[in-house]
Amino acid sequence: MADLSDARVLFLATDGFEDSELFEPRQALLDAGATVTLASIKTDPIQGVKNDSDPTRTITPDLTLDQVDTEDYDALVLPGGVGNPDKMRLEERAVSIIGEFMDDDKVVAAICHAPWLLVEADVVDGRRVTSWPSVRTDLENAGADVADEEVVIDANLITSRKPDDIPAFNRAIIAALEEELAD
Repeated sequence: MADLSDARVLFLATDGFEDSELFEPRQALLDAGATVTLASIKTDPIQGVKNDSDPTRTITPDLTLDQVDTEDYDALVLPGGVGNPDKMRLEERAVSIIGEFMDDDKVVAAICHAPWLLVEADVVDGRRVTSWPSVRTDLENAGADVADEEVVIDANLITSRKPDDIPAFNRAIIAALEEELAD
């Protein structure tokens, strides 16, 4: 079992996040000992969904986007769902947080529709990525080399396609954090 007791991981999400894409990676990281923080637009509970429509669980964010200091974290995880990244990409601070993590070569992991945020942050040009099929044209138009694989790792950037890929996504995040913490 991985020991990520020194790892600090930030999740960004808002209403419309795909339930499994937030809760399953979050739990895997907690089980590995990481400290996990959830930031959102407000600190009111946010609503998860299944298949982008059926309401599921809620979760209360720990802080707002404006309260995030990226220096406090080793990695960033971006859950999908259609509504979540669509709302988040309109938040200037969310986009700048992604840019800061990428500029600092910290682990950034995005699944399903969340790579929309990577496009908005202008960090995919020349990078190899994957996503939900409907996002792939946006990624290609932003200069990415798009693959159809369960998980794609390009240096510090980890992407996956869909909820079925979560086990591989989780393993990739944990392995990347272990490597980052070992350096």
